[in-house]
Amino acid sequence: MYRQTTSWWAWERDAALVPGRYLDVVEDAGGQPVLLPPPGEGVAGPTGESLERLVGALDALVLIGGGDIEASRYGQIPDPRNGGASDQRDDLEFGLLAEALRRDLPVLAVCRGLQVLNVGLGGDLVQQLSEALGSTAHQPRAGAFGTVTVTAEEGSAVGRILGDRFDVLCSHHQAIGALGEGLVVTARSEDGVIEAVEHPGHRFVVGVQWHPEEDRDVRLFEALVEAAMVDAPSS
Repeated sequence: MYRQTTSWWAWERDAALVPGRYLDVVEDAGGQPVLLPPPGEGVAGPTGESLERLVGALDALVLIGGGDIEASRYGQIPDPRNGGASDQRDDLEFGLLAEALRRDLPVLAVCRGLQVLNVGLGGDLVQQLSEALGSTAHQPRAGAFGTVTVTAEEGSAVGRILGDRFDVLCSHHQAIGALGEGLVVTARSEDGVIEAVEHPGHRFVVGVQWHPEEDRDVRLFEALVEAAMVDAPSS
C-alpha cells in the first residue's frame, strides 16, 4: 500500500491506500485482498518473528506499483527527478519479499514491485529510462500510460499465461539494469527493455513491468491464486 497525505470528502489527512483495480483483479481471480500498509514516519515496521507471522498468514504476495525505490539501496546516487521514495515502504516490501521467498510463497510483482524483486535479489535499476532510450514510450508523461508491445520467451510462465506477443499498458520511467540473482528475463518490449522476469527456483515468482490491473486483465492473478492453492492446507 501507499502511505501518504490523501483527500476524501472534506478531509485531507495521512492515509494508507491502494488503487481499487488491484482489489478488483484479486477478487476476480478468486482471491481475498489483504492490505499491508507501511508504518508511519518514525514507526518501526514488522521484523523478525512479527514479520514471519504476518507473511505466514498469507497464501500469496502481490507487490504493487508506486513511487521510486531509494537509489542508494542499489548502490547509486539518487537522480533528483525521481519521486515518491519512502523508506518505510521500502523496508516493509523488501522484508515481505525476503520472507515470502524464504517460504516459497507465490509472488506477483507489478511495476515498482518488479523493481523491488530485482533490487531485493541484488540487481539494480536504470533511473531515467527515457534518457537511455531517447523515447518516452513507456511513460508518455507522469500519471499516463503508454501502449507497449511485448514478446515473451518460449516456455516461460508469462508466455504460457498471456501468449507469445501482446500489447500492455506501461507507466514507468525506470527499468531493470543489472539482473537480480536467480531471475531470468521472460519478456522484453520491442526496444529491448526488460518487461517481465521469473525465478525458476520457486513455484511461482513472476514480475511484470506493466500494469495488468489497469485494463482488468485477470490472467496473471488467476495464475497466482492457482499457485497459492497447490500447497494450501485442507480445511
